Amino acid sequence: MHGTPGPVTIDLTMLMRAYAIGIFPMADARDDVDVFWVEPEMRAILPLDSFHLSKSLKKVIRSDRFTVTCNRAFGEVIALCAESADGREQTWINRTIEASFIALHNQGRAHSIECWQGGALVGGLYGVEIGRAFCGESMFSRATDASKVALAWLVASMRKGGLRLLDCQFITPHLKSLGAVEIPQADYLKLLGDAISESPFAPPRVQRPHPVMPGTYSVSVDGVVGAGADSGLVAGFSALAGADAAGLAAGAPSSSSGASSPGYSIAQFLTQTS
Repeated sequence: MHGTPGPVTIDLTMLMRAYAIGIFPMADARDDVDVFWVEPEMRAILPLDSFHLSKSLKKVIRSDRFTVTCNRAFGEVIALCAESADGREQTWINRTIEASFIALHNQGRAHSIECWQGGALVGGLYGVEIGRAFCGESMFSRATDASKVALAWLVASMRKGGLRLLDCQFITPHLKSLGAVEIPQADYLKLLGDAISESPFAPPRVQRPHPVMPGTYSVSVDGVVGAGADSGLVAGFSALAGADAAGLAAGAPSSSSGASSPGYSIAQFLTQTS
């Protein structure tokens, strides 16, 4: 008896190269077999020094209402991102995209941040790290403030780990309230190119034609598409929360020093750097 084949994955090198030039995949529905490529005219980013830490959110973070981890439940996070809050599947994350990102995660390229409450996964987000950029894909929340707390930890971990650019793809009222802004795609590509070229794994930038937009771009992904590169995000998270809270990517530096109250540490860090 033959087993049922799993979902087809996008070629991972092609997928990383797409992210390196500002393009990302989407689907029309969960069970749609097709994937299309998107390059928005306007791009949402969240400047890391402009994250809006409200008094109420700071209080929630300091209370340690949620236990926050990194890369402990990547598959569960992406599956929950693919569902609506009432459990109905209505999403742009089809089976191909899900399988592809799990494969990227297994390479140490895609990461998740999880919020737990009473042993249950109640919030989180995931995305792709490329150079010193993190391309956020999706987030979910099953408890009040869970996704905000996950995003706060992401921003703090990025800053601690030396990342420079947080891509949010499309602006939403939720993201805007937390400090996200819209910029033209051409401006985003320059920021992305800078973030990739600052990676210790990146070779010199070379001008080449952009496959979609007029003109040239100077991003080289030759040194940032293979498996096993160190993760600044995971290193930053580990430094803030302790290595026991992070599923460390291969080669990522670990730290056994975590605050007795990680939420207090994160709130103080964000306050000092905002």
